[in-house]
Amino acid sequence: MAGDDLIGQARTGMGKTLGFGVPLLHRVQVPGDGTPQVLVVVPTRELCIQVANDLKGAGKHLGIRTLAIYGGRPYEPQIEALRKGIDVVIGTPGRLLDLAEQQHLVLGKVRGLVLDEADEMLDLGFLPDIERILRMVPDERQTMLFSATMPGPIITLARTFLQQPTHIRAEENDASAIHERTTQFVYRAHSMDKPEVIARVLQAEGRGLTMIFSRTKRTAQKVADDLVERGFAAAAVHGDLGQGAREQALRAFRSGKVDVLVATDVAARGIDIDDVTHVINYQCPDDEKTYVHRIGRTGRAGRTGVAVTLVDWDEMPRWKLISDTLGLDKPEPVETYSSSKHLYEDLGIPEGTKGRLPLANRTRAGLAAEEEEDLGGKRRGPRGRGKAGETASEDAPRKRNRTPRKRTRGGSRAAEAIEAADNAAAASSDDAPASSEGRTRTRRRTRGTAPEATGPATEKEAGENAERPARRRRRRRPAATSDTPASAD
Repeated sequence: MAGDDLIGQARTGMGKTLGFGVPLLHRVQVPGDGTPQVLVVVPTRELCIQVANDLKGAGKHLGIRTLAIYGGRPYEPQIEALRKGIDVVIGTPGRLLDLAEQQHLVLGKVRGLVLDEADEMLDLGFLPDIERILRMVPDERQTMLFSATMPGPIITLARTFLQQPTHIRAEENDASAIHERTTQFVYRAHSMDKPEVIARVLQAEGRGLTMIFSRTKRTAQKVADDLVERGFAAAAVHGDLGQGAREQALRAFRSGKVDVLVATDVAARGIDIDDVTHVINYQCPDDEKTYVHRIGRTGRAGRTGVAVTLVDWDEMPRWKLISDTLGLDKPEPVETYSSSKHLYEDLGIPEGTKGRLPLANRTRAGLAAEEEEDLGGKRRGPRGRGKAGETASEDAPRKRNRTPRKRTRGGSRAAEAIEAADNAAAASSDDAPASSEGRTRTRRRTRGTAPEATGPATEKEAGENAERPARRRRRRRPAATSDTPASAD
């Protein structure tokens, strides 16, 4: 509130957004001249939307104009909003830089700057963009940096661009990075049995909204499609989906039309959705930071949660490293199958549960009940789809994207000249029938050329065309040796 620079560290779900948002909103001058006074930089589109909604809700009675700027959406509405005047801008680095360099976004009057999830921006390679943005804003400003961890480059960034920052931690130094209210289960499961295991876990007693995390985009879509086929109301969020489809899935999840959200780590950072009771790691996370942020989607704000991690045989070394680093004391997960008795006992799964959701329990409206927003561009979908669930062939015929074969130097012309010479010779031959002069000959297809009809050539053209390939043929023949007769040419 005093306007000092600060570095904030806290576990996920502790309320960092309003921690920096409320002081900044109180310092915004209303009415302003329409030039942004506050800039909040976040790493992902989903987090950008969430922070913008939180700040818009907190400042709705103050008359503060808030705008979210991120990729995947058309430029024109964002440029038009900036022209009308904005007080607070929340955005991702790439789109912020684009609009600033086009001089649509003016950063010369920013008095409050926030870098949220700075360590994630470092992991995603945004650090050079962040430094460029920091050089565009005035030196006289308040800068707040929030990061779950403080690696070397982030410390260097803080020392360079922050002035005597106060370092604030929301808990003791020895506090665990994971909420104590989150119960963790780790099982060693075979990849071919994981869909069955997941289908049974999703039928546990007391399960509410559930998030399933995978390492790859293809796996996320495959798991979501499989769950929908089994009767669950599931949706996917990953980078191969268009922005409209990603926002559609998150809206459906927040409203309860979908109760299972399958996502890559793009949704593991900062997404705050109420009543997420279960988090399932379909694939072992890459490192301990990813694990902490994944399971931090549950057990938030004093609630309890359940985290289930499925570790395949080839992922055991990676999991052991995560367990040792976080002090989980679970280096050897118990071997588990979809029919294992301890799986049912640990998670409260009713006996006799199978891998398909009974028809009586299919009460959710599903993803189709949430309308996808038309963003005015081509909508990308998984594996060549347009809209989610529609194949490309329903909207337009599939186009073959084949690069034309490169023609060899002189090959096409030589073939045409040879063919013309043959035609001329046939036309002028004494043995040729009289009717051959009016006959059109079809040239044989050669590589890189299409067949075309050629008519009889004149004697002059035939002589010129015949002379050219003859010279080429002479040039390409090897030099005569002593054994070669003189008449070989």
